[in-house]
Amino acid sequence: MFGRRTEQVLTRRIVELERRSGIRVPSGESGGQSNPASESPVARSRAGGAWGDGFGMIATRSLQVIIVLVLTAAVVIGLRTLSTVFIPILLALILASTFAPVMRWLRAHKLPSALATVVVLLGILLLLTGVGWLIVWAVQDEWDELAAQAQSGFEQVVAWVQTLPFAPSSEQISEWQDTVIDFVTSSQFGSGALAGVGAITSFVTGLVLMIVVLFFFLKDGPQIWQFLLRPFRGEALARAERAGDKTVSTLGSYVRGTAAVAAVDAIGIGIGLFILGVPLALPLAALVFILAFIPIVGATVAGILAALVALVANGPLSAVLVVGVVVLVNQLEGNFLQPVLMGRALKLHSLVILLALTIGTVLSGVLGAVLAVPIAAVAWGIIQVWDGPNLPAKPFRPRERQA
Repeated sequence: MFGRRTEQVLTRRIVELERRSGIRVPSGESGGQSNPASESPVARSRAGGAWGDGFGMIATRSLQVIIVLVLTAAVVIGLRTLSTVFIPILLALILASTFAPVMRWLRAHKLPSALATVVVLLGILLLLTGVGWLIVWAVQDEWDELAAQAQSGFEQVVAWVQTLPFAPSSEQISEWQDTVIDFVTSSQFGSGALAGVGAITSFVTGLVLMIVVLFFFLKDGPQIWQFLLRPFRGEALARAERAGDKTVSTLGSYVRGTAAVAAVDAIGIGIGLFILGVPLALPLAALVFILAFIPIVGATVAGILAALVALVANGPLSAVLVVGVVVLVNQLEGNFLQPVLMGRALKLHSLVILLALTIGTVLSGVLGAVLAVPIAAVAWGIIQVWDGPNLPAKPFRPRERQA
């Protein structure tokens, strides 16, 4: 027993000498057969050295990037699979964050939580229903006139196209019309209509789920958040609390600021369309309000639609004047309204906004484009309070300039 311990001590000393001198002693000179336990530190040091050089660092970082990408892809696929559940919950969170100050004000005035929730929820539903009814009513009221003007405008465009040197012949135009009619009456169009019915069913299901979740978020939001914070302790708890507060404040400020800017845009463009005598001025103004929630792209799409309606209804001069009105209102919005109304709610570069819009559109279409920017704003806001109330995460801190 004593000899075995002595051999182990000598083996450890030989390994230490090998490590210091860089000279490997053959196993026969160590006084016996090679011992796997004595060689394991050397093997581990060689493995560490292999992963510690330049190629090893590249391989390590590449493996880490691959793991992050795989996890991100798994999360995205899971969310897309459960979009009928995830999107209503996200919309309910956004609306609850938007009306959180109203709930606090009602509770501060001794209104019971359940009654305050019912009041706010009914207000939200009435607001959304009113906007939808206003659009449908205005379009229905002027639809016949616009349809006749659209048909006349289409005939004028066809007549103008036929004057071009590369214009299609009347036979080609008739063939295209027959193709469209055949598609509408085909089984493929019918299957698309059935898919539309399925989409409507999913929409109704998501709407009901959103209303139910919104009710509980408004009524028991603080209690639900405290329940979710139970697993955290110490610094992790403080960080989670900062992230939650930043999420609610960012979403609320973004939606309220965007709604205020959208309302001013809709009023300004609506007045311009009314003065120019453009049909559907009211629904177009409502459409401007809705599309304003898609930054950069929404204003452009709204301007194009308004100009097209003016072109079909009143001619090229009216379309040019509408474009001028849209550009003027957008310039006032970008230079004066957004800095005042939005404040610090959304501090993202235009390139980041465009990338977020692109990713959101690819993943979830129009709804993804609407939700992409507030989600990006929330992510950036959480990074800004990651290590403290005013202390961003270390990789995102500005570098200190040396004197």
